[in-house]
Amino acid sequence: MSLINAENQGIPLHIINQKNYPTWLQAQPENVAQWLSATAYEGKGLSLIPATDGSIQGVVFATENCGEFFACGDLAKQLPAGQYLLHAEPDNKVAIAFAFLVGAYRFERYKSSGKSLPVLAVADENVVATATKLATATALVRDLINTPAGDMMPQHLSETSAQLAAEFAGEFTEIVGDDLLAENYPTIHAVGRASQHAPRLLDIRWGDKNAPKLTLVGKGVCFDSGGLDVKPAAGMRLMKKDMGGAAHVLGLARMIMAFNLNVNLRVLIPAVENAIAGNAFRPGDVITTRNGLTVEIDNTDAEGRLVLCDALDVALDDEPELIIDFATLTGAMRVALGTELPGFFATKDATAQGITEAGLNNQDPVWRMPLHQPYMSMLHSDIADISNCAAGPFGGAITAALYLQKFLPADVDWCHFDVMAYNIRPLPGRPKGGEAFGIRAVFDYLQARFS
Repeated sequence: MSLINAENQGIPLHIINQKNYPTWLQAQPENVAQWLSATAYEGKGLSLIPATDGSIQGVVFATENCGEFFACGDLAKQLPAGQYLLHAEPDNKVAIAFAFLVGAYRFERYKSSGKSLPVLAVADENVVATATKLATATALVRDLINTPAGDMMPQHLSETSAQLAAEFAGEFTEIVGDDLLAENYPTIHAVGRASQHAPRLLDIRWGDKNAPKLTLVGKGVCFDSGGLDVKPAAGMRLMKKDMGGAAHVLGLARMIMAFNLNVNLRVLIPAVENAIAGNAFRPGDVITTRNGLTVEIDNTDAEGRLVLCDALDVALDDEPELIIDFATLTGAMRVALGTELPGFFATKDATAQGITEAGLNNQDPVWRMPLHQPYMSMLHSDIADISNCAAGPFGGAITAALYLQKFLPADVDWCHFDVMAYNIRPLPGRPKGGEAFGIRAVFDYLQARFS
């Protein structure tokens, strides 16, 4: 059952800013004012107003700013089952509807709560369509990340990508297993060859071929053991989320296609499992990448940048106007910014400023980090062109980004997002578990740039 519709009936749900509560209260019937006074409601939070027969006559929810995207994020959990008709300022309705939907999200593939959820009626088809498209993309990201690795290996990412392309009349292709070597994707193959689940490069194309070219790249490490430099148990526990970058670009691609953005879109996902076996790549190995640069493996747990560098290289073949990649790349970024603020790097100031401003406007904040070129020397190798990671822990997010930049021309318009992809605590509209960070900010920027 859909949790939102464009009907004009239901229990009245009044969502107002706290400062407007006195004015709203003056316009209410006497029984409503008496009930709110008797229950000591002071114009903050939720109040269910009963009718004389014991049913719900109406609902009021007052918040500091109901135009914030997550201000109403807990409503779906707080309201009893039933249909509620939204009464709110027109400019706030998309944010409210989006928050309602993402707050109602539940991952129930393996366990059902059995609880019925409320339905939101909004007498505006455009609001319903916009909020649904945004929330559906967010749910896709969450579902992919929340799914355990046993059910979300490269072949499963392939199925999801193929289904998404088919839904929007796009094209899907993939290169699988040893064909990666034949097609010159050596680092993707090297990272994924030890797994019984064959590594793949997933490729979606969509849109007007004459429109501006946009390429998205997502890290699809479906599980990361660390390889032969094996992670400790605590570090491995949540590594089902290491394909979070792939989930993000699929969610962003869904937004782009659902809103029919004027772009020639390509989505590239190197999908692998970084497993341990006799044929696993080793510390000290040297791999020749797709573009010819040789990489010495300092640590097999710095595998995400390896699969990304081949994907970024093939992204250049189309000469796109903009390349954006998403990856759960470094713990260093989490140390720098915490788990809820994604950091990103950009080669063009205008692009970085545009994305940052878009994120501030729709409560999807992102923070630009520096591509500090002197740190490139930390990736020095005595026997290869570059090492896959620095020997020390300092500036780890920056050196990872610099590694990726090494595989791109100096003039390319490129953004690299290093995201957590997971909520470690529940927040309004954002349950614990897989999460989309930055994709609404990026989408709003793209919508403005390519309109």
